[in-house]
Amino acid sequence: MIREINFENRVVIVTGAGAGLGRCHALEFARRGARVVVNDLGVGLHGDGNSSSAADEVVAKIRAAGGEAVANYDSVESGDSIIQTAMDHYGRVDIVVNNAGILRDSSFTNMTDDDWDLVYRVHVLGAYKVTHAAWPVMRKQGYGRIVNTCSASGIYGNFGQANYSTAKLGLYGFTQTLAQEGVKYNILVNAIAPVAGSRMMAAIAPPKLLEALRPEYVTPLVTRLCMAESSETGSLFEVGGGWLAKLRWERTQGLRFGPDNQFSLEDVDAQWDKLCDFTDAEHPGSASGESPIKPVFDNLHLKFTAESLGPQG
Repeated sequence: MIREINFENRVVIVTGAGAGLGRCHALEFARRGARVVVNDLGVGLHGDGNSSSAADEVVAKIRAAGGEAVANYDSVESGDSIIQTAMDHYGRVDIVVNNAGILRDSSFTNMTDDDWDLVYRVHVLGAYKVTHAAWPVMRKQGYGRIVNTCSASGIYGNFGQANYSTAKLGLYGFTQTLAQEGVKYNILVNAIAPVAGSRMMAAIAPPKLLEALRPEYVTPLVTRLCMAESSETGSLFEVGGGWLAKLRWERTQGLRFGPDNQFSLEDVDAQWDKLCDFTDAEHPGSASGESPIKPVFDNLHLKFTAESLGPQG
């Protein structure tokens, strides 16, 4: 028998919760007993305008169903104010879902500084500001769950989205580092790359596809990652249309040249196929306690620990 999971006594902040994925997340958390801060600046798809009606409508729907919620209309760049709303009303912050996002699609040739900067500010700076404000609260509590919203565009690239794809993959690096820093405080941090029929897809996808990619098919994964019983952290998941999968990095066995030997362009070229051969590939990561760049030091015949390396790259 499948047990029913609730979020009673938990306080959840969902950014960009006035529509689409964020709205769905907020409603589901509330349905399961959480108290929800519904954040939405009310801007258009491209970051223009603002309106309080989107957040107000979601709050009204939650309250009509007997749940607890409060609206917040701040930009995610004002993360302190969003977190303060939760503290003023509920006295704690347990879960943050960084969902707010915009698009400023353009081929790289035609991309403007404004296109680049605005996407960065909403997706990357916004996630940083909200999470940075929540972090000391979660550390003091000894509890926190954070979900960052990445994208297939960030993982694989997508024509016309150099700004968006850069921001979205950047959020995965953000996720992995915070997972390492937060685990001793019981703060777990994960990322999702959703495919959903949101307003971002409405302009390019036919209605039948939009219906098949309902946001409701993403929310169960988000809520699962936010459970108190969860131990998942630093992970990236693809999700959409009823399909869910976990991703990981993969690395070839590589080439090894002696640390005291010179090697040339011709040496690398001669073994190019071996360099790119994924037979018996490895899957680097921090879960094992070993540094992802351990092969570099093995090749130099140096002993090290992950903690002793300091900044890498």
